[in-house]
Amino acid sequence: MDDFKEKILKVCNNSSKNTMMENLEIEYIDVGENYLVAKMPVNAKVHQPDGVLHGGASVTLAESVGSMASYIFLDAEKFFVRGIEISANHVKSIRDGEVFAKAVLIHKGRTTQLWEIKITDAQENLISSCKLTTISLPKS
Repeated sequence: MDDFKEKILKVCNNSSKNTMMENLEIEYIDVGENYLVAKMPVNAKVHQPDGVLHGGASVTLAESVGSMASYIFLDAEKFFVRGIEISANHVKSIRDGEVFAKAVLIHKGRTTQLWEIKITDAQENLISSCKLTTISLPKS
């Protein structure tokens, strides 16, 4: 199982090259039967002017991990995934360190998927709570 996890995480991280995920240093670090985890450093790249994590960076992290989770849990040769709705509640600020986003599958339909994404700090304090709806569309 560990070799399988490593293979999936490698595919996820390689897909981030030359993208916003690479610019924000988002790294996929764990995967399980119904979840995917990513981390992102909190530094000046993702700060708002007063020096705390920008909500837009949190939403980028949430949509990235949720969309990638949809991608790995579907047949990527037949479908492509797009986020169609995201909501976020930012409950705590953070100035530095790392944040971790865990996307957990709530609903897996034939075309839509619903993900709950909790963003926490290293001490597991909740920073943001997000929900993402993705759609799987057939490749033509």
